[in-house]
Amino acid sequence: MKTLLYDCTLRDGTQGEGVNLSLEDKLRIAQRLDEFGMHYIEGGWPGSNPKDAEFFLRAQGLTFRTAKLAAFGSTRRANSNVEHDPQIKLLVDAATPVVTMVAKTSTLHVKHVLETDPEENLDMIVDSVAYFHARGKEVIHDAEHFFDGFKLDKDYALATLLAARNAGANWLVLCDTNGGTMPWEVAEIVRTTRDFLKLADGGDCRLGIHTHNDAGVGVANALAGIQAGCAQVQATVNGIGERVGNCDMIATVANLALKMNDQCVSHEQLRGLTALSRYVFEVANLTPNIRHPYVGQAAFAHKGGIHVAAVLKLEDSYQHIDPTLVGNEKRVLVSELSGRGNIAYKAKEFGLNPESDEVKKVLGRVKEMENKGFFFEGADATLELMLRRGQANYIPLFELQDFMVVVEHREGRGLLAEASVKIKIDDDVAHTVAEGDGPVGALDLAMRKALLPHYPKLKRVRLTDFKVRIIDGEKAASATTRVTIDTTDGKRTWTTVGSSSNIVEASWQALADSMEYALLVA
Repeated sequence: MKTLLYDCTLRDGTQGEGVNLSLEDKLRIAQRLDEFGMHYIEGGWPGSNPKDAEFFLRAQGLTFRTAKLAAFGSTRRANSNVEHDPQIKLLVDAATPVVTMVAKTSTLHVKHVLETDPEENLDMIVDSVAYFHARGKEVIHDAEHFFDGFKLDKDYALATLLAARNAGANWLVLCDTNGGTMPWEVAEIVRTTRDFLKLADGGDCRLGIHTHNDAGVGVANALAGIQAGCAQVQATVNGIGERVGNCDMIATVANLALKMNDQCVSHEQLRGLTALSRYVFEVANLTPNIRHPYVGQAAFAHKGGIHVAAVLKLEDSYQHIDPTLVGNEKRVLVSELSGRGNIAYKAKEFGLNPESDEVKKVLGRVKEMENKGFFFEGADATLELMLRRGQANYIPLFELQDFMVVVEHREGRGLLAEASVKIKIDDDVAHTVAEGDGPVGALDLAMRKALLPHYPKLKRVRLTDFKVRIIDGEKAASATTRVTIDTTDGKRTWTTVGSSSNIVEASWQALADSMEYALLVA
């Protein structure tokens, strides 16, 4: 079995709240989708906005290796001539090998949205499909609201499909547009539809499935439709789309390939699934979902001590697949819930002896520190430093002796932060002062003044993110503060954490760890 993948991220996906792709974004994503191995890419609706019309013009200069580009539109308007319909003309101008047209299948929509009669709607479908079929286009007929329409008036819903097929449609795509149908309903209706089309004049016809996730079953509905006879699935990368979103192409592809033995992608293409998901999140300027099935950062993250102990013995004990199959990786987290196995795993990951007494002692310290507000799940750099500092042969590269931060308002200059630090490096003590816009910036600059003469590699190290969280807000101004800092040297990024009732001290802890980690490991 080989299900064909029809990606509609560039059209349906952009209808999601907070999703806004520029023309260049759409072109970049289209090329990435083709590189991944999508069979169809829906570029947009040229009749709806100038950007999509420009996309198809620019796309004519691109080469697609695996995908066919589709332009999306609707059937001709009611009581009009298809050849003079401006929206139909724009579909022609898009010059794509595939034309996808949405049509009403529910009598409710025909009467109250189109405000026409059922017979005219059938004529609209026939005229529009036949028009593009005669021009040699591959025609995909999107039967909007099909499942709701089927339940309202089965005979009419099936009649719309029969009209499209007899007019030359290559695909009849059954759409759960409102996203409220259940998987068992999808399976039953698809089977009924498949059997009906086999019995009708003209023979069998290829079916597709297009689902939305309003009831949380978008992927399940798509899989149910495929199992019942659909040979094409329409979905968006990461499930972005209107309201709750569309069926998630990422989870759908993984389930098809790994759970249903579907040949929709090759093993090599499947290993690019995580990278594709993160690429689209990045280009769309959206925050990745760490709990995204298969590809999320937490999809194969293990935290509980019992779980980790089992995974260390047998990875399949708490993983339903090998994460490398989809380009992801296993992660072991360390926290107050950890067992010895978590620390041992991380020590081995950092190149340390997991059986040493020093490593074993770190677990107790982790639990104690998390009780004080530290959080090591996302701060591997601080954890690794703790493990290294616990080794008998560890020699610190620098030691803080004193620091002071003053924040004041100066006439003519406004708010100003000044930091002074005393840092011991070997036998020298550096005493430096620096000004900054804020206390952490001033500390960072003063620290660099002290360290750079001894460690010039710190020139390429910079902070990229700074997060503050109040742990016990009920204590008001005396609450414990957790500070997390992300740092990069241009090649890799690491995270450190500090915690204290004093935000400056917490910042110093995370800042000092970020610099020490850069010198030891990065």
